[in-house]
Amino acid sequence: MTHPSWKRWQGSQRRIGLTGGIATGKSTVGRWLEQQDLPVLDADVYAREALAPGSAGARSVLERYGDEVIAPGSAATAAVIDRAALGRIVFQAPEERIWLENLVHPQVRERFATELAELTAAPTVVMVIPLLFEANLESLCSEVWLVDCEEKQQLQRLQERDGLSGEEAQSRITAQWPLERKRALADHIINNRGETSALAAQLNHVLNIPAENL
Repeated sequence: MTHPSWKRWQGSQRRIGLTGGIATGKSTVGRWLEQQDLPVLDADVYAREALAPGSAGARSVLERYGDEVIAPGSAATAAVIDRAALGRIVFQAPEERIWLENLVHPQVRERFATELAELTAAPTVVMVIPLLFEANLESLCSEVWLVDCEEKQQLQRLQERDGLSGEEAQSRITAQWPLERKRALADHIINNRGETSALAAQLNHVLNIPAENL
């Protein structure tokens, strides 16, 4: 199903918004697209930068949570945020997650605006945005690709990837829109239920790159 066109970027540049649920395989797809020599902008990278040591974002987090979110061994003058500790806080308390999103999301939007302004000559740009729908960022994209899998696979992959308990992993999944809701809003659904090797043919088809160029 195609999302209403008024929600999409209307310029001549092809802007692919790559999204999905946590641990559905966005990074794998993003790497493949990068290998096709496409510029890939990653919201997670910008979110980490927003909380870099000494940044205004990091200072706000430290003022709110104190030593609980300082990574072991950090220098007092440039404390490193312990992202795992911060995650445990915000995924257990929705109001804290909303506070953090309100802190980080505007900075992420600003970085996207800056990077896109520098890439105006690129025919195609990929933006990896896990919370694309939740943060109402469809207007950045001419089309949205959803990396999809079964919910049970998502839970298992997240537990294995981040070393989380079932309860911890489920709380992170529940904090995002369910995949079923996102499927109805995406322009293209990338099926990542099988082996990673099966992704290339799908991506090649959606991107319309001749097979000999892979």
